[in-house]
Amino acid sequence: MNFYIIIPAHNEARSIGLTLDSLIHQTLQPKRVVVVNDNSTDNTQHIVETYAKKHPFISLVNSKSSNVHLPGSKIINAFYKGYEILDENYDVLCKFDADLIFPLNYLEQLAHHFNKNKKLGMVAGFCYIEKNGDWILENLTRKDHIRGALKAYRKTCFLQIGKLKPSMGWDTVDELLAKFYGWDLLTDESLHVKHLKPTGIGYNKASRYLQGEAMYKMRYGFVITFISALKLAYKKGSFSLFKDYLVGYFKARKNKIPFLVSKEEGKFIRDLRWKGMKNKFLH
Repeated sequence: MNFYIIIPAHNEARSIGLTLDSLIHQTLQPKRVVVVNDNSTDNTQHIVETYAKKHPFISLVNSKSSNVHLPGSKIINAFYKGYEILDENYDVLCKFDADLIFPLNYLEQLAHHFNKNKKLGMVAGFCYIEKNGDWILENLTRKDHIRGALKAYRKTCFLQIGKLKPSMGWDTVDELLAKFYGWDLLTDESLHVKHLKPTGIGYNKASRYLQGEAMYKMRYGFVITFISALKLAYKKGSFSLFKDYLVGYFKARKNKIPFLVSKEEGKFIRDLRWKGMKNKFLH
């Protein structure tokens, strides 16, 4: 299978070399790796250029954007800068973060899963972070959720879901839309990916309302938003985040911010969320 990989990178000089090293030495080598240097002020560009000179399948795109680190739109806009230079000769398209170290069989194992199940639209391993000298699971989400840091899409699925949405919540809405169109999703617990920077480091205060805004844009409705916000804030150990999420939701509703999904897709998403909550409650 042909793997094309896009890596948005903003000031990742300390990690981008480690990420590229782990991709270069894959048992199934990617056909293309595009690093989008998104307004970096450190040595990111030089490091990627050094790798690109040695490895023809690696290329660099320089992009200018804001220094404000907002989750969602900034990283997906950078992703599209890389996507623009790619051709259509890929079977799997990956959006990876620039601070990951992949096990050497990572892409080969993804290809195995995709070949085994033609209805499989997305697949990934799990992120592990270092704590007191040990690598432990970065347990931020459900185990069946594919983290935004390491997305891999079958080409047909990627195109059918309308590609990626430049918004907070993009890495949730892509999965919900994949399910809407009948695709399977898979997380492989045997694939341990080292995540060098825990999620959320560097996000500024302006981003705190975006989670609630995303819930509005995915057409969750108030009740599901309330429950989801409460669970997320509890998991992160901050009641103030719960208030921020609700403020973000009501701001978006008041300003009539455009939805990310259609009415039909929204109904499917709400039904799916309710089904998931009922199953958890019953078990």
